[in-house]
Amino acid sequence: MAAPLPVARDTADPSFADLLAARPALSLHAHDGLLLEEVPLARIAREVGTPTWVYSAGTLRRRYRALRAALDGAGLEATIHYAAKANDSQAVLRVLRAEGAGADVVSGGELRATMAAGIPAAATVFSGVGKAPEEIRLALAEGIFQLNAESVEEVAMISAIAAGMGVRAPVALRVNPDVDAGTHAKITTGKAENKFGIAYEDAHALYAHMAALPGIRPIGIATHIGSQITAGMAAYHAAYARLAEMVRGLRAAGLPVERVDCGGGLGIPYRDEVAPAPEALAGTIKATLGGLGLPVMLEPGRWIAGPAGVLLASIVLQKQGRGRRFLVADAAMNDLLRPSLYEAWHGILPLSPARHAAPLAPADIVGPVCESGDTFARDRAMPDLPPGEFIAFLDAGAYGAVMSSTYNARPLAAEVMVDGTRFAVVRPRQTHQDLLAQQRLPEWLAP
Repeated sequence: MAAPLPVARDTADPSFADLLAARPALSLHAHDGLLLEEVPLARIAREVGTPTWVYSAGTLRRRYRALRAALDGAGLEATIHYAAKANDSQAVLRVLRAEGAGADVVSGGELRATMAAGIPAAATVFSGVGKAPEEIRLALAEGIFQLNAESVEEVAMISAIAAGMGVRAPVALRVNPDVDAGTHAKITTGKAENKFGIAYEDAHALYAHMAALPGIRPIGIATHIGSQITAGMAAYHAAYARLAEMVRGLRAAGLPVERVDCGGGLGIPYRDEVAPAPEALAGTIKATLGGLGLPVMLEPGRWIAGPAGVLLASIVLQKQGRGRRFLVADAAMNDLLRPSLYEAWHGILPLSPARHAAPLAPADIVGPVCESGDTFARDRAMPDLPPGEFIAFLDAGAYGAVMSSTYNARPLAAEVMVDGTRFAVVRPRQTHQDLLAQQRLPEWLAP
C-alpha cells in the first residue's frame, strides 16, 4: 500500500470512540474486537460469511420498552404498532410481538408476514396509498384492526368490498396536514404535494360522507408526516394540533371518533444528530391531543429497528490512485441502498481491535457493483484495511435488508440475530442456484 494520505477528517464526523459511546449494544473487546451484545461480530463474519445482517434482540426490546414507558409516563392511553416496512424479518417481528407490539403494514405481503410472526390482524393497522382490492379483502377477512383510507376513491372501494362481504370495515381517514417535517424529500409524507392522505380542507366532508356509506365504520383520524424526523417537536406539534382541531369539528357535527393515529417518523442519530427522545414525542401528543379523551396509536419503525442492526462486510481490496484511497467492500448498494438513494450517512467501524488504534487516513468506502452510486462514504477517516479485514455498517436495522435486491446477480445476504451470548442464522444466504431456480425459459428457447 502507498504511504497514507494526510488525515483530512471532516471534524463533524464522530470518532470511532464517539460512535461506540452512543450505541450501548456495541462494545470493543481487547481481544475479540467489536461485540454486539456479548457476541464477537468477527466470529459471525467468519462462520456465516459476509455480507451479513446482524440484529440485536436486546436492542429491539430496550427501545420498545423505552417508548412504552414514555407513553405510560405521559398518562396516555396508547398502543404501539411496529411499522413492518422498516424490517420484516420473522425473528424481529417475533421479538416485538413478545413485547406486546401490534403492527403497521402497507401491503398484503406484510400483513401475511406479521400474522405469520404471531401478530394478529386485530392488532394491525393497514396503511398505504394503493391497497389492491384483494389486499382489502384479505384484511377484512382476517379482522383487521384499522384500515387507513387515503383517498375518496379508496373509501368508495372499501365500502363496495366490505358491503359485498357483509362486514363493516373499521376505517380511519389519513389526513395530510400540509406540515413540512424537515426530512429528506424522498421520505417526507405530510406536505400538500405528497401523494399521501386527504387534504386537510377536504377531510371533514369526506369523513361525513364515509359515515353514510354502507360497509364502513368510521373510527378516527390518522396522519404521518415523514420519516427520520430529528428537528425537534415543532412539526409534530403543528400536525397534531390540526388533528385535534379536526376531531373537535367532527364531534361537534355529531360524527363518531374513536381514536387518533399519530403515525411514526421519530428519527435516530446516524451521525451525531441530536434526535428527540420518546418522552418529547409523548409530551407533544399529551399537549395537543391529550384533552380529547381518546386513545392514540403510534407506528414506529426506524426508531425501534434502526439501532438494532449492523451490516457486516469484508474488504476485497484497497485501491490507490490519483490522490484517493478506495476501500472496496463485498457489500454493495444492492445490500444497503440508503447511502445511494438518500445520501444517507452510516457509521463504519472495523471489527479488529487493533484497527481502532491505528493511524487514520481519508478513504472512500465503496462496493463492487458497476455503478458510481455504489458508494457508502467519501473521505471517511479509516485505518489501513487490507483484504480480508471486516467492517460493520452501523444503524442498519431499518430499511436495510428489506430494500435489498439481487442487482448484478448478487444473492441476498444472510441475516443473523444476536441475543446475549448466543446467535443464530435467521435467514440463510441466498445462493446463485436460488437465483436461477426462479427463472423459466419459454418452450422455444428450452434446450
